[in-house]
Amino acid sequence: MSAYKKDLGKMYTYLRGRLDAPGFEYSQQALAFTRKTYKKFDLKRDGGEDYFIHPLSMACDAIAMKGVTDEMIAVNLYHDLCEDCYVSLDALPGNEVIRRGVKYMTIKRFEDEEKLETKKRYYHELIESREAVAGKGFDIIDNLTSMEGVFDEDRIKKFIIEKHEFYMPVLKEAKYEYPELQDLFHTLRTNIGNLLKLMARYHDVDLS
Repeated sequence: MSAYKKDLGKMYTYLRGRLDAPGFEYSQQALAFTRKTYKKFDLKRDGGEDYFIHPLSMACDAIAMKGVTDEMIAVNLYHDLCEDCYVSLDALPGNEVIRRGVKYMTIKRFEDEEKLETKKRYYHELIESREAVAGKGFDIIDNLTSMEGVFDEDRIKKFIIEKHEFYMPVLKEAKYEYPELQDLFHTLRTNIGNLLKLMARYHDVDLS
């Protein structure tokens, strides 16, 4: 089980309360739709928790940050539904900005690609959607803070190296690609960078 426990009920109540305000119509739809979908499929995280706790945690982190939009929160909630629950992009309530963000957050491997090629392409294409860049950041933060006691040592090390090599440069680029969100991407880059350095030190991973 994960060493860092999260309370699904409290987080859901908190987020639902925060979204009960003008300007969060897409997120309200996404919260209800995502909760219903994960309940139907009864998926579990590696640590045994209901899978819904992962996108819920991402959305709770996001809503507290300056610059985060209604559409970004919706993308956070939806981001794994296409891959894990076989929901089509067209079936997601919302608009094309949200569906585009989910599209770029969903990993798709082509037949002629090696696994490493797929990862490089995936991270490179995140920049096509500011919602996807931000969503991936909240995804990584939640995974970094919940993997201890769940992932084995080799998987943790690979996760740290992959995010450092492939995602951190995307965040740097995003600050210039989307200047209106410089503060948000700077905060994500600082927080994720510090987490990666801390975990790299603990797990003896060289990030130089």
